[in-house]
Formats: sequence, C-alpha cells, structure tokens
Amino acid sequence: MLSNTRWNAHAAVLITNLLFGVNYAAVKYITPAFILPFGLNFARVVTALILFWTLFLLKPGNSAGIERKHIPLFVLCGITGVTINQLFFIKGLSLTSSIHASLLALATPIFITFIAAWLLKERLSVVKILGLLMGVSGAVILIAMKQNSGNRQDSLIGDLYILVNAISYAFYMVWVRPLMQVYSALHVMRWIFTFGALFLIPFCWNDFFVTQWHAFGIFEWLILALICVGATFVAYLFNVYGISVIGASATGSYIYTQPVFAAIIAVWLLGEHFTLTKLLAGLCIFIGVFLVNSKKNVFNFFWGNRKTENA
Repeated sequence: MLSNTRWNAHAAVLITNLLFGVNYAAVKYITPAFILPFGLNFARVVTALILFWTLFLLKPGNSAGIERKHIPLFVLCGITGVTINQLFFIKGLSLTSSIHASLLALATPIFITFIAAWLLKERLSVVKILGLLMGVSGAVILIAMKQNSGNRQDSLIGDLYILVNAISYAFYMVWVRPLMQVYSALHVMRWIFTFGALFLIPFCWNDFFVTQWHAFGIFEWLILALICVGATFVAYLFNVYGISVIGASATGSYIYTQPVFAAIIAVWLLGEHFTLTKLLAGLCIFIGVFLVNSKKNVFNFFWGNRKTENA
C-alpha cells in the first residue's frame, strides 16, 4: 500500500495538472478581452517571482547564491523556460483554441528526446523516429484543421506559437538537468524565474500598465489569481513536491491528464468543441510520445534516480 506521504504527493501532482489544464481556458477567457497577452505574462511571472523569494525569506538559513560558472546556464534556462516559453504560450493561446494548445503541448516530450539526441549525441532508434513522425502528424492534423476555421491566419499563427513554446521548454528541460544535480529544484526555479523575468519584463511592461483594471469584476480577479498564483506558483511548488517524493518519471506521466482537464473546462466555460478529428490528432501525438519513450523513459533520462532535495 502507498504511504500517506506518497498518496499526498500523487494528489499534489494531480492538482498541479488540473491547474495547468484549467489554465488553458482561464488564459483564453481573460486575454485579450481584459488584459493583453504580454501584460498577463508580466503579471504571471512577476507574481510567481515575488512569491518564490518570499518563500525563501520565510526559511532563514538557506543559501540564496549560485556558483559563477553556473550563471550562463541559469540564464539560458531562464530565457527558454520562462521568457520564450511564457511569451509564446500566452500569445499563442490568445490566438488558438485551448484544446488545440493543450494537445500540441503534449509534443514536448518528443522534442526533448530529439533535442537531447542532437545536443548530447544520443542514438536514435527507428522506433523513436517513427514516434516523431506520429507526433508531427498529429500536430499537422490540428494545424490543418484551423485552415477551415473563420480566422484561419490567426489560428495558424497561434498553433505555431504553441509549438515554439513546446520546443523552447524542451531545450530548457535538457539544459536544466545539470543544475538539478547541484541545487534543489526550488532553488533552481527561484533563479530561473529571476533571470527569465529580467528578459521578459521589457517585452511586457507597456501591455501591463495599459490594462484597464477598472473593467475587472470579481470573476476576472479570481481568474487572474488562478493563473498567477494557482497555475504558476502553487503548481510549480506542488510539482517539485511530487518529484521529491514519487520521482520525476511518475510526476511527468501526469502531463497526459492536462488535455482531458483542458477539454472539459473549454467545452463548459468557452463553448469549444471536441471533435473526432481532434481526438484522432490527440491519439497520434499520444502514440508518438509512447513510441519515443518506449525503451527509455525521457524523464528518467533527464532527472535520473536522484531524489530532489527540499529547498
């Protein structure tokens, strides 16, 4: 039987992916109607950054520093894991549907495997190449569907932005591995958000400060809090807790619940439709991810068996 601690960890990770899944519809609802995409980026990253450093200040005695030789890698992770990742995610989601975005984001593990093969000179098997082709086929089906929709140019751009977001996050997952072997996960995230915010804020400053805050009602403020606190700060914390207790492989496997949560919320809140064609595209991506990771779990590859220490 699972201990209470492990049950709590599984519950925390499930809540994390529920928050991420709900986040697709929440972002779609609030932007650009109430706040511009880059303005939402500013609110999300800065809020999480403040909360991460507040959490550090509440735990005196911890070291806040990083070694000089690791600064370039922290900067790269900040740019790919926060700056590019967040800018293209929010902007892309404002142009495409939340169901499309959640399904396209599932291609991230496929990109991780092939970027690692490129950067770390890992061999690629025929099965993994077949998995890539299946995943790409699913993405092409989703993008091609948008060509028949009303605003096809914006939708196509939005889908491509989500793919750029997924590729950027895949680079981040490759580059963050050595940092996770030296520092605790929470310590790494604190600095990655710090460097990422430095590069993100110049793009988002104006959009944030032109926001018409008086137009926000109670529901809009709750949605904003859900995105900035729930789907960013709390979700990242719960994810770290899950990795430290049940490991990265089990934690990472919960990513496949996100499209389910995203689809349910999108249909209910935004009136989106989950069609058979979307189901077919999603199955292609799922199969592609399975084939890519069939012999060696990608999360085990990057994180190994190291138990993440608490910050």
